[in-house]
Amino acid sequence: MRTVEGNELKELLIKNWMTHDAMWLYHSVQQIGIEKANVVNKAAVRSMGAIEGKRIAKALGVERIKDFGQFREFFSAAMEIVLGDFMKTSSFSYHEDNRVHAEWERCFAYEGLKRYDMIDRYKCGIFDRLEGWFDGLGILYTASPIVDGCMMYTEGRCYRDYTFEFPH
Repeated sequence: MRTVEGNELKELLIKNWMTHDAMWLYHSVQQIGIEKANVVNKAAVRSMGAIEGKRIAKALGVERIKDFGQFREFFSAAMEIVLGDFMKTSSFSYHEDNRVHAEWERCFAYEGLKRYDMIDRYKCGIFDRLEGWFDGLGILYTASPIVDGCMMYTEGRCYRDYTFEFPH
């Protein structure tokens, strides 16, 4: 038997986590309906994100993020940890006004929910994960646009702009 290591191990763990997430949502919808499952999913993802963000910061040796430069270093490293190769259809650009523009060309959640014919009623939880990080780390931010459903479904693309504030 061979050992699974490095990037292959990371990809396996991320795919398994995303499969768990998808199956949890699918079976929750079967039990309680999409409206309630959306509410529970978004709350669970956001609270998990707060814990995950702190764990990632600790693993990276980050005690506190004091400015946008530190945030950029943290966020770039954190995305390398949590994004699998199959998810890297995203881009992040950093702007001098303490803003990050995040954009996705494809979305695994959109593709999966479309397959299960639920995409028209799905409330995206992916950004709740990131916002959980920010909340858990005490980072002040605003997000734009505020979206209720799935932008891939409604607009054919998905993006967010996050503007951060770092008090002195």
